[in-house]
Order: sequence, then structure tokens, then C-alpha cells
Amino acid sequence: MTSLDSGRNALRICADAFQISRFTVSCCMAAAMLAGCAWQTVPSMPQSPVNNLMPQWQAQHLARAVCPQAVGKPACQVLLAHTGVDPLCSPSSACGWTPSQLQTAYDLTKSLGKGSGQIVAVIEAGDEATAATDLATYRTEYSLGAASFFKYNEKGKQSNYPPTCQDYGWCLETDLDIEMVSAACPNCTIYLMEAGGQISDFEAAEAEAVTLGAKILSNSWSCPEDWDCEDTNLPNYFDTKGIAYLASTGDDAYNTIGGPSDLETVIGVGGTQLALSGGKYSETIWNDASAGCASPAVVGSPGVPKPPWQDDPDCAYRTDADVSAESGCTPGVAEYTSQYGGWVDVCGTSVASPFTAGVIGLAGNAANQNGGENFWTFDNKQHRKYFHHPSNGGDGSCSNYLCGKGRYKKYYSGPGGWGTPNGIKGY
Repeated sequence: MTSLDSGRNALRICADAFQISRFTVSCCMAAAMLAGCAWQTVPSMPQSPVNNLMPQWQAQHLARAVCPQAVGKPACQVLLAHTGVDPLCSPSSACGWTPSQLQTAYDLTKSLGKGSGQIVAVIEAGDEATAATDLATYRTEYSLGAASFFKYNEKGKQSNYPPTCQDYGWCLETDLDIEMVSAACPNCTIYLMEAGGQISDFEAAEAEAVTLGAKILSNSWSCPEDWDCEDTNLPNYFDTKGIAYLASTGDDAYNTIGGPSDLETVIGVGGTQLALSGGKYSETIWNDASAGCASPAVVGSPGVPKPPWQDDPDCAYRTDADVSAESGCTPGVAEYTSQYGGWVDVCGTSVASPFTAGVIGLAGNAANQNGGENFWTFDNKQHRKYFHHPSNGGDGSCSNYLCGKGRYKKYYSGPGGWGTPNGIKGY
């Protein structure tokens, strides 16, 4: 990479940062052209009234957010690890988990021939003009084969796309989502649904994805501490029978959940930190995964009612999450994105939702999902057999399973849900 390319990447990173209320940034244009950009992190929003803890990824400078945060508007959940000016890394060694590692860790290898004909849609903000070529680079690097990939606007047209994803700080998210579906289910068909930045645009994209034939919809975004994203009609766009809706719970730890992951009809996907030692994979709860009880105090009035299939004792409303997958930042996962000049290490529950959507694609069982009901109604024997169960957990923000301090029925924790994939039978 030339110094000019490095400078352009630095400007791209700085430009993203100016959109993010979570961070303030001081950039000198001349220094930027020499790849210089100085960062200072500060909390973007008042701390949750229920949880005053800063996320560990932020407090320990493990990663930085790249999406704007605005009340009542969708915010993507992807985090960029390697917080220096130049985040680029090697796809084979320094960028985090690769598809083959994720497939091995989650016992998917023997099922990778499945998934043909399964359509997974990802809902994004803005147009990622290089999405197809970025995805091709990722899949070529990891020998995943050519993609069955289609891009639509929120009205279901393959033209008249919204303004660039750069306007929304969403480019990194878009590439991550289509690549994580590919990592879990190489044979799945991927629909990239590109919306504008308002919740009404996202709702339109959800509806069009279903009209176009998608059976699995992944949403790596949320409206933290806002159950309906300021639109009481939100649940109506996540309730089509026979459709598996998934959403990331968020990256701001206990009691920062919101729509759409807190809806009864949506599979809330939390996070773990994957590790490898001596050829053996293990997982711990990623404490920064948003989790908790969708009460009025947390997500706004009137809260989200308790689904009839949830019976945990310490939350009278919807408990979030349902399941989880790799989301931690030490390391995260490898992503290719031309917007940042190449390969980067990313993390957050934005990783977990599209990856889990791919697992459901492998299982071919979207029609039998009803939000998180299946995961909550398995018996202990099934939970033990179908899932990996992350250890540890609890960031001190509560004293029970809702924040990962202890477990409900042996296996359940708020950040990790009922666990991560151990093959596809649980999905």
C-alpha cells in the first residue's frame, strides 16, 4: 500500500468517526495524508439508568464503533478492532477467526454441503457499491466458492439504490454481514437489502425481503433502550409466519437491549468470546453483549410482554438474548472491505446474527422458528447435546443470570442465551 493509499484510508476512518456520537476525534488534514489521525474516546450517550458500566471494549480500547448513535434510529453493531490509525491486517494470521475456524469450532464442517436454495437476507443502511467484489475477495481467500448473491433496494428493485453506505457509517457492517452468512453457509443465497437511514426504510426492506422469497432475515442493528425504535408499528414487520427473524442484541452490556432483538418474534443473538488452545476450542461469555429484561425501565413504556414460552423467574418481560455466537474482540473475525483498503479485524454481536442466520440456513429449518421459542423449550438433554455452553460471565452489573452471573436451568445466561451452535440440530 502506498503512503497516499494509507492517507486515504486514514481520512476514511476519520470521516467515519465524525459521524459517531460515541467518539470525538481530532484529525489534521495534512497529517491524515501521512496516515495520521488522533483519537480520543468519550461516552456518546448518558449511561443507562440501570447499568452505569462502560463496555469493556471501550474502556480497554479494544475496538471502536463505526456507526452513528441516535435515539430512535437504527444503529449498526459492528466494532472495528485494532484501534490504531491503520487497522489493516493479514487474512491468514492477524485478522481474527477465519471461516474454517468458525466452522470447526461450531461443528458445522460435516453440514457445509447443505444450504442450497436457502435465502438469507441482511438488512443494511446505504449502498455498498463494492459489496459483490468484496464478497468475492473474501470467498476466494477462504475457498468458499462463488456466491449466489443479489442486491436490492428497500422497494425490491435492483436499481435506484439509496445513498452510499459511507453516508451512514454502515459500509463495514454491510461487508461483515454478507461475509458471515458465507462463513456459516457457503451454499446459501444472500440477499443484500439496502435501505435508507430511517426506521421506515428498514421496515420497508424487511417486508420486501420476505416478498422476494427470503426465509431468514438477519439484522445487525438495534435501537438501544428503545423497544420499538420510536415506531409502535415495528412488530408488524417482524411477524410473518414461516420466517426466521434474527437480530443482534448490541454491544453495550447489561440492560441496553432494544428493538428488534427484544421482540417476541425475533431471535435475539448475543455474544461469546471464542478461544483456541492446544487444538481445542472453548468459549466464555462476552460480557459486552447487550442482554437483560425488556421492562419499561430498560426499553421504554410499555415494555415487551413475556412470551408464553419463557418462564425464567427474574424478568417479568421479554428476556433477551436467545442464543449466541462469537462476538468478542480478542480476537474478532476477519473481514475484507475495500472501503478500508483491505482486511480488518471486527467484532460485536453484528458478527453473531448473520453467522447464526447462516447456521439456520444450513439446517433448512426457518419455517419452524418462532422467535426464540425452540431454544427456550428444549429440555436439558437437548440443550446439552445441541449447544456449546460458554463459561464464566458477569460484569458486576447484576447478581443473576440476566447479566451472566450464574445460570438459569444450568445453561442459560442473558449475554450468551442458551449457547452457541454444536452442529445444526438445535437450529
